[in-house]
Amino acid sequence: MGEKEEKEEKKLTDVPGIGPGTAAKLEAAGVYDLMGLAVLSPAALAEMAGVGEAVARKAIQAARKMMDLGFVDAAEFARRREDIAYITTGSKNLDELLGGKGIETKAITEVYGAFGSGKTQLALTLSVNVQLPKEKGGAEGKCVYIDTEGTFRPDRVKQIAQGIGANPEKVLKNILVARAFNSDHQILLLDKVGELIKEGEKIKLLVVDSLTAHFRAEFSGRGQLADRQQKLNRYLHNLMRAAEQHNIAIFVTNQVMANPAVMFGDPTTAIGGNVLGHASTYRIYVRRGKAGSRVAKMIDSPNLPENEAQFFLTEAGVRDEA
Repeated sequence: MGEKEEKEEKKLTDVPGIGPGTAAKLEAAGVYDLMGLAVLSPAALAEMAGVGEAVARKAIQAARKMMDLGFVDAAEFARRREDIAYITTGSKNLDELLGGKGIETKAITEVYGAFGSGKTQLALTLSVNVQLPKEKGGAEGKCVYIDTEGTFRPDRVKQIAQGIGANPEKVLKNILVARAFNSDHQILLLDKVGELIKEGEKIKLLVVDSLTAHFRAEFSGRGQLADRQQKLNRYLHNLMRAAEQHNIAIFVTNQVMANPAVMFGDPTTAIGGNVLGHASTYRIYVRRGKAGSRVAKMIDSPNLPENEAQFFLTEAGVRDEA
């Protein structure tokens, strides 16, 4: 029983000012533990729990103290990253582009590209591969798939599962799918993921395909751009918090548009602007290549060089060869 375990055992009701009633309100709003409470602003907590801002501020400070949320040296920071898991994309080339092992937990990996570039195929392949044992490139966990455009195909998942020699029915049972019908529903579903994890579901991957479709459709025109970006920003912060808090990989697909300001080269640019550019840990642009291939380009990463990788979409999912 180390100090770490004692910390983990503390509940919301251990925080001064948070009684059972307030804790129930917080849980209904998607805050289940000290970390969730510690990262809130006093105004947000006051609104969620129906308490005064002074009480909220005290509760947040107490939670931060109990969590010991301050600076740590880089060695301790490295130790905290030891529990990161990786999920193979199915292509060694693409895994190499991502640092050698695939997409990682505690991070948001964003893939954007034109229609037919393979974004959904990559998402479906990852939803199968996350279930593999660690030595085979998986994370031994389940996938939550938030589908905003009706692109999730169980038959395709079965094909990919058969391609890696897995039981298709068992693989389907480990993918929890929800169809989001608007941006508010999409935001609400993220809270549900926290509930599932709290209930003991071993979720290791959260797919949002596509991230921006509803935000783009609901906030059309320049007049609504600020509102859209603000709402998208809040959603992205919640995604990042879920990734860190629950040690899960977040994989999001994004749509593109042509940037009229680009005179030479590829004018394709991702929807979401700087808000999304800064929120994604790894940002990859995919496009069609020669002879039926796809080309992935690393656009942004905290630790990896700008590079390209070629892969193919096969019956068995994402692969190095057709």
